[in-house]
Amino acid sequence: MTPSQRGQRRFVLDANALISLLENRGGAAERVRRIIEDASRNGLPILLSAVNWGEVFYIAWRLHGEERARETEAKLRQLPIAIIAADMERATRAAAIKQRHNLGYADAFAAELAMERRASLVTADPDFSKMGKTLSLYKLPQHPG
Repeated sequence: MTPSQRGQRRFVLDANALISLLENRGGAAERVRRIIEDASRNGLPILLSAVNWGEVFYIAWRLHGEERARETEAKLRQLPIAIIAADMERATRAAAIKQRHNLGYADAFAAELAMERRASLVTADPDFSKMGKTLSLYKLPQHPG
């Protein structure tokens, strides 16, 4: 870690944060864009669980069709976002978080990654507040509907 990276806040995106950006959802999209720009300027990657990427891809396909989902994937590859694989140990920790805090399975991967990397989870999902102080949150405005 370089001296300029020390003390910088690290971020993990959950699926709804990335969807907010990709769908250009007002204030949430602007905040996510600013987080990515700041992290890029400071040489810190934004993190995203592969499970959460799969959720984004699925939602894009469901809402807009396969071609748009593939375009979304191509856009994501241009962003300074590191996709973190879900191995057996990570899956076990995520499952424990799901059980303890009654989160969705994909959400548990986002929470696990943020906790493991000591990062703030960027989300508009109020369910993460169930975790209390065990999880650092960067709350986005919720999207209506």
